Order: sequence, then C-alpha cells, then structure tokens
Amino acid sequence: MPVSDNARVKKHIYIYSPSGAVRDKAAFKRGIRYLQSLGHEVEVDPDALACHLRFAGDDDTRLAAIHRAAASGADVALTTRGGYGLTRILGGIRYKVLAKAIERGTRFVGLSDFTALQLALLCKTGSTTWAGPALCESFGVAVDAQATPPTGPDDIMEDCFNDMLLGQGEGSGWSQNREDGLRDVRINNATLWGGNLTMVASLVGTDYFPDIKGGILFLEDVAEHPYRIERMLTQLLHAGILARQKAIVLGQFTEYKLTPHDKGFKLQSVVQWLRTQTKTPILTNLPYGHVQTKVLLPVGTKTDLVSEGRDALLFWGHNPFH
Repeated sequence: MPVSDNARVKKHIYIYSPSGAVRDKAAFKRGIRYLQSLGHEVEVDPDALACHLRFAGDDDTRLAAIHRAAASGADVALTTRGGYGLTRILGGIRYKVLAKAIERGTRFVGLSDFTALQLALLCKTGSTTWAGPALCESFGVAVDAQATPPTGPDDIMEDCFNDMLLGQGEGSGWSQNREDGLRDVRINNATLWGGNLTMVASLVGTDYFPDIKGGILFLEDVAEHPYRIERMLTQLLHAGILARQKAIVLGQFTEYKLTPHDKGFKLQSVVQWLRTQTKTPILTNLPYGHVQTKVLLPVGTKTDLVSEGRDALLFWGHNPFH
C-alpha cells in the first residue's frame, strides 16, 4: 500500500553522475527542488554536472564520484541519469567500499547504465541495490497541474520510492499482457536480478557478470527494435543463462519504431518465439523500465513470485501466500 503523507520522513539523498553527462540542466534543477519539497536533505556531488566528451567527467572523475557517494553516509545514493560510461570503469570501482556503505544503510538507486554497476557489485560482494528512478528522468519531470492529464513525477514511482526509504516496501503486483502462452508460477526464495537488457548482455563472459542459478531475471530496454531485443535475448539463451533461471520477467520495452520491412514482426513475436526455446516461464509487462510509472526492485534480494493467469506478484517482504 502507498505510504501516507504523514508517514514521510526526512532522508539524506546524495546526487551523483557515474555515467552520461547531464544535458537537461532544467530537469536536474527541478529534480533537486522536488526532492527538497518532500522534506529531504539533498546533497549534490561537486562533479554532478561535469562533462567530458559524452560522459559526466572523465573516468577518474566518475570513479571519484561513486566513492564519494559511498562515503557520504546518505540514506540514498541516486544517479542523475543513465546513458553510457559505467562499463568502462568497472575495473576501478572499490566494491568492498560500496558494500560497506550498503551495510551502513546507504541504498544505491538508479536504472539503465546503472545496471552495470548493480550486477558487478552483486557479482563481487552479493550486495543489494535498487533498480528504480534516476533524478532527471523521474523527479525532474516538469509539473503542470493544468495539463490533461496533469504532469509531474509519477505517483506510483514516488510511493514506491517512499516505501523504500521507510523500509516498508514488500513487493509489487501487476497485470501481464493479454496473450497466449501464460503459465501460472509459484517460485520461492529466488534471487531477483537483471535490469537493462543491453547492459546485462554486455557483461556476459566478463568478471562482472553474477553467476545466478535459480533466479528471477527481469529485463527492460529503450530505443531497441524488437529484432535487437531478440538478438540480445538469444545471446542469453545460447549462453545458458535463461535456462538456469526459475523465471524471466520482461518489463517495458519502449521508444522503438517498426518498419514495413518487419512484415508483422514485433515485440510479441519475440516473446512467442522465446517461449518455444526455453522451458523457463516468461512473464510480461512488469511496470519497470524507461517509463514514468515504475516500481522499485531490490537487485540481489531473495524474492518470491506468484502468477495466476494475467495477475503476477513479486514479494521480497512478507509473502501472504506462504
């Protein structure tokens, strides 16, 4: 259940940029003001707006920002945006330092390119991070109460973020796409992991890819045509990764454009084909990805998954079906 306004508490949020340079300065400022309006103490990394080529500073600058976030003592270390840049600095991250920060209570939150850091940290230390919003794309949305519908930070995303801050988020429920091939599942105590499909696929075969067996793998992506999505899923299939999971949960795949050459080939075609290639159940339409309405997911946490027909529920707190 969403938290009520009177349940909100002041938290220390550290804003840093480990990936792409912040181009939308207005969204950056709006996001900070919005978090402050909720009563949070917002600390901005000194290099949050740095720029080197397409990156938020050179490699050393972004590594230093990550380690400052870990040393900040903040309740949340929130990325400004995704983009690209983390895979090239994975070798320089002090993972034990980040793991100790998490043990002390800092929650690292982000999406997109941030998946690389999440999976590397899970691989090296087993630490839990959160797949969720970034500052600019979620909290920096312009507020317009007169628009139809009104615009601004999404209520569901904000409620899930608040639940994480209060330590009371226990799971998420959603409706799958209406399609053939749905299977009822009941999975207990499986590691929840994944994130951006491009980043997951890019780490296969590296020292930063977690060896998860019997897990729940969730995936999303943006601006990737379905054939590219299928190609990356096929890589995970042929690498044996999909077969080792108890379930694959597909989130939101957005901002791509079909062409006449596709002749009816679409995202649903990919899902239908993939179901013929693996015995692992494939669920769809998880409200997570490069969309405004998104849930927060604890990457690396033991999780339960239940589905019946189109209804699906993930639990990482108390499971009422136990």
